Amino acid sequence: MHDAPLIATIVGGIVLAFLFAAIAHRLKLPVLAGYLLAGVVAGPFTPGFVADGPLAHQLAELGVVLLMFGVGLHFSLKDLLSVKSIAIPGAIVQMAVATVLGMLLGWAMGWPTAQSFVFGLALSVASTVVLLRALEERRLMETERGRIAVGWLIVEDLAMVLALVLLPALGASLASDGGAAPSFGEIATTVGITVGKVVAFVAVMLIVGKRVIPWLLKVVAHTGSRELFRLAVLAIALGVAFGAAGLFGVSFELGAFFAGMMMGESKLAHDAAEETLPLRDAFAVLFFVSIGMLFNYHVVLTEPLVVLAALLIIVVGKSLAALGIVLAFRKPLSTALTIATSLSQIGEFSFILIGVGVAQNLVSKEAQDVLLAAAIVSILINPLLFKLMDRVKARLDAREAVVVESRPEMPAVGDIVPLPLSTLRDHVVVAGYGRLGQLLGEAVHARGDTLLVLEEERDLTESLRQSGIETIVGNASSDDVLEAANLPQARALLVTVPQAFESGEVVRAARLLNPALQIIARADSDECREHLLKQGADLVVLGESELARTMIGGLRPAVA
Repeated sequence: MHDAPLIATIVGGIVLAFLFAAIAHRLKLPVLAGYLLAGVVAGPFTPGFVADGPLAHQLAELGVVLLMFGVGLHFSLKDLLSVKSIAIPGAIVQMAVATVLGMLLGWAMGWPTAQSFVFGLALSVASTVVLLRALEERRLMETERGRIAVGWLIVEDLAMVLALVLLPALGASLASDGGAAPSFGEIATTVGITVGKVVAFVAVMLIVGKRVIPWLLKVVAHTGSRELFRLAVLAIALGVAFGAAGLFGVSFELGAFFAGMMMGESKLAHDAAEETLPLRDAFAVLFFVSIGMLFNYHVVLTEPLVVLAALLIIVVGKSLAALGIVLAFRKPLSTALTIATSLSQIGEFSFILIGVGVAQNLVSKEAQDVLLAAAIVSILINPLLFKLMDRVKARLDAREAVVVESRPEMPAVGDIVPLPLSTLRDHVVVAGYGRLGQLLGEAVHARGDTLLVLEEERDLTESLRQSGIETIVGNASSDDVLEAANLPQARALLVTVPQAFESGEVVRAARLLNPALQIIARADSDECREHLLKQGADLVVLGESELARTMIGGLRPAVA
């Protein structure tokens, strides 16, 4: 297959990823573990099939570009500006702490100052793919926690763009450890040009892209061709990313993110996101496979303590720094835990930076292997840390959940308030107040029925309180939250949670509390519908079925 390395790399990577991911799923391990192991098997340090490394990394870069484009579609400029007060100082301080810790480890190993600095800086930045995967799985992208995490990530990416430009410029003097350093004027010029290019790119996107991209998408949509629309979305995403890197010197990822943000101004943004989803998922898999290919397992055997120390800096040092920073800004503990867990790993920019360091003779191959080993382990355990965080957060929700009635003052964010039992009778409970939940809540309220909402995110509780709607803040699948909703005295429960497992837990627990309660739930597939019916739902609404029924009902009869 040497005459077709691209095909061999794509096919080999996807097939191996599927096989090992299936095994990981069977063993109840994160599928990411399967992807990474597939990369180790396809890498040069194990016998058998060896994929083309440079090609694999380029394919992985496409996955990151498409993923950042998808994030931009759902992340408006308003969202980005709303978290700047915490994302900018938070990211800078957290990166500084991690860099210093990495330098201390390097000095303890006897590494030169330049190598220790680059190594520490590479430890300080989190992986885009891992972070976004975790946020999307938990429906946190559109929450305050998700916005802060993504904003934090964008600041880190901008810092890495500057570092990647400055590193080659300063490489010679740093490598010499005391040689002739460039003058302050030369450094200031380099920094000024880099910042100027980034500012120019952002300005072009805000002034031109914000108008041209939605207009172009609208024009293509009017052709009625779905294939052409899909092609236009990909052309805009990849074209802007490539143009941003070539013309302005910013990263592919940052260019794709801004392309997504500008396209998000269009009413067709949702369709654009759906069209790119399959490609995003496929190339994201290749990203993890490419990481596994870089892993030289011998470093774990020869330098286990160094790898462990680097891992502790990533998982413990960075997390504690982020936790303290977010709490210092008086954010809820649940938000601080989410940010800390999100950043307890490293990824693509770390590999790029350490690679540039090796190319500039600033970093040894040993340091690169240590970083790669620590990075892979951090990515492997990150899903486990998120599961642990979910459990901790569930306990916090159970302690902090409170019935919010129409009253002049809301409880303080950090206050722990006992969870009282609702005094409502013959009421309708809506579990989840997303888009569907809001429509249902408005309809129930308009009918004159008594409404009670179960909602996890505090962002929505203020508007509910102002409307005089009683709300229990907490996860609807929590037993304490359901008990506080006084389900034995309720008339009906409407479950709008999209995740099959979580909604199934809500239905199961509610049925135990009130066997006679009318429970109506939503489903996104036939399998989900069957699962909810088995858990005790009286009626499960499948979106496509209801659309078909409504459309047929509106069809005029044939004229005799």
